[in-house]
Amino acid sequence: MNIKNKIKHLVSFLLHGEPTQVIAKVVTLAPSDLLKNRCALITGGTSGIGFSIAEAYLKAGISAVVITGRKQEKIDAACKKLSKFGTCLGFVMDNTKVESFSETFENMQNALQQKGISGIDILVNNAGVLGAIIPNAKEEDYDKILDTNLKGVFFLTQFFCNYMAKNNIKGNVLNIASSSSLRPAISAYTVSKWGLRGLTLGFARSYAKFGITINGLAPGPTATPMLMHNGNKNLLNEQIPLGRYALPEEIANMAVFLVSDMGHSIIGDIVYMTGGAGLVSYEDVNYNLDIL
Repeated sequence: MNIKNKIKHLVSFLLHGEPTQVIAKVVTLAPSDLLKNRCALITGGTSGIGFSIAEAYLKAGISAVVITGRKQEKIDAACKKLSKFGTCLGFVMDNTKVESFSETFENMQNALQQKGISGIDILVNNAGVLGAIIPNAKEEDYDKILDTNLKGVFFLTQFFCNYMAKNNIKGNVLNIASSSSLRPAISAYTVSKWGLRGLTLGFARSYAKFGITINGLAPGPTATPMLMHNGNKNLLNEQIPLGRYALPEEIANMAVFLVSDMGHSIIGDIVYMTGGAGLVSYEDVNYNLDIL
């Protein structure tokens, strides 16, 4: 934070006894049939961006969303909320356990068929974890992050795209990337998002001939439980040009567009919704790291 902003916050605190509060007026898509007769699998869909995408898809007329998470109680709580808008199924799935993907996917398909819903034709790779900043990263943290954010995405997308190609299903894969894929890689998380950007290009090029459209969506700092700790609801973030954190609902709007029929001609692209972070400014990240 620069001197001018520090002075502004100090004056605000002295006058009002509280820091500057920033909120956002977000326009969401109206209920529609953009995703009618579709079905989506959203990894890490119990909170944050994944949850908001699931809600937006249900409001866009999708037949069902299937969300995954690592804890059954969080999945149940999320499905209970999402069921107000449509059909939501939840399954425990750990992105680091590649060997479980086939059986879990089969269970998902069986559960959907029991509800009269045909197969999944949208995959949203949203699950991810932060951490392992150099120079003090531990090997086990590095492995967990790369296995979750990159290896898991690689093999789940491979499985899903092969399934769609073999069954002549025209569908979509949407990778939730990050503004970090534009930055110097100072953490395992950043490395994983650089890799995800490359995977998006590679899978898009390989599977476009089967009618499978693959793109990425890269948020910047977003008001999710991953970043907003201790119940903090102040969206102020003066280190990025937008001046605030994005809201998950804003990201979800674009997630609807990219997998709908309106997004057919967008292939292998990353849509950046960073508020300028990573694009025109690096000031929101501290690159002056301390060695412990």
